[in-house]
Amino acid sequence: MTNFWSIWICVLTTVVILGCIFLLRVCSKNTTGVKEGESMGHSFDGIEELNNPLPKWWSYMFYITIVFGVIYLILYPGMGNYKGLFEWSSSNQSIRTLDESKAAVVQALKEGRWVQYDQEVKHADEKFGPIFQAYADTPLDELVLNKEALKVGGRLFLQNCAMCHGSDARGSKGFPNLTDGSWLYGGELATIKTTIMNGRNGMMPPKGGLPIEDSEIKGLAEYVVKLSGREHDAALAAQGQGSFMKGCFACHGMDGSGNKFMGAPNLTDNAWLYGGSRGAIEQTIKNGRMGVMPAWKDVLGEQKVHVITAYVYSLSHKEDKE
Repeated sequence: MTNFWSIWICVLTTVVILGCIFLLRVCSKNTTGVKEGESMGHSFDGIEELNNPLPKWWSYMFYITIVFGVIYLILYPGMGNYKGLFEWSSSNQSIRTLDESKAAVVQALKEGRWVQYDQEVKHADEKFGPIFQAYADTPLDELVLNKEALKVGGRLFLQNCAMCHGSDARGSKGFPNLTDGSWLYGGELATIKTTIMNGRNGMMPPKGGLPIEDSEIKGLAEYVVKLSGREHDAALAAQGQGSFMKGCFACHGMDGSGNKFMGAPNLTDNAWLYGGSRGAIEQTIKNGRMGVMPAWKDVLGEQKVHVITAYVYSLSHKEDKE
């Protein structure tokens, strides 16, 4: 920020503060010609207006707020390039060069500002490391029966997975529901762990990459509706079946039951990742879809992924825990 804008901000802020003081002083004076506490000569519905001053507590609180604002502006940044008495600055007030950034890191290390963080991480590893190791050494089919492990997995899920799949794991448009038992790549324990560890990349090209005309999309969507067991237009669905046979079956199967090896959705179970309305299905066919699940092995490590796997599996197998 240039000096001009720094001065402008300083002047504008000072004017606002002085203006607040002026208004407070004016409002505190009695200019009515009526003594405080006496009647103003007005009444309505039996209620008489008195010349009452501003409450003292309100006025004092206003003054305290003004004083606080002045002190804050002096001590902390907020007026252009001025860094305050503590010499703090906001992150966007200047752009550091690479050398300046390195120097800042070296200085922080010299002053020991990151030592406490490193110590806390080390302490956490010493405390929780053996617990996660014990969980990691437990086969998944046994871990899903461990209530304490599932609680830990639930907390890890909330911290790392809930932003996409929701705190209740029911997902949202484009993010799978993990509680319904419908799995794109398979819901076995080992498969779930592989999905979390390595991530997934799913893609359906527009019109499946097939020679399907726009005029065929409506009928094809109607055929997909038929596959899911819903009421449909038989004649229109019959037309759509012909379009489906142009090559959609290569991924979704001849009967539309999908292909977990490829992550191709099952079109017969009425579970929809991007919406099951006719309009949503038509949009999916016409424009295609692309979904990416990031890999977590380098973020969380296998031990924590092992625990999350057990938790995710338990969400759609609640009967196994009863």
